[in-house]
Amino acid sequence: MTRYDYPGAPAQRDEGRGAAVFALVRAWAAGIVVLLFTEYLQATLVYDYLASDDRLETFLGRLLLIHLPNAVCIALAAWAAGRLHRDPFRDAPLQHLAAAFAVPVAAQALNMSLQWDDLAAEGLLMSNAVLVVGCVAGYAADRLQEE
Repeated sequence: MTRYDYPGAPAQRDEGRGAAVFALVRAWAAGIVVLLFTEYLQATLVYDYLASDDRLETFLGRLLLIHLPNAVCIALAAWAAGRLHRDPFRDAPLQHLAAAFAVPVAAQALNMSLQWDDLAAEGLLMSNAVLVVGCVAGYAADRLQEE
């Protein structure tokens, strides 16, 4: 018998009124930190050293230097947010999806709203495809680690 089994004992951490919200906020904070860190690394390493105007003229160059690194950043953010979303709340599918996908989707919405005037069709389609691929990869990695 634990100390929580006695009548009048304080509730466990999981049973508090705001525990589910706190679990979501903690997961989102982890996703934000990972997304900012990986995007910073991408901007300083890939864009400064590898990307040039000649390399970004072709679709393959943009795919390799912009879109694939973005997919990795989004996947890592979704994975980190999913990993830090704690039990028992991660067992609820909608809560766990919200924990894992909210940060990448919010970052994409912010990015789209800030660059809406300068977006081409390719940029719009590819960035949304990258969002979907990154989120699915991060969520799959999180679920595979759970088993």
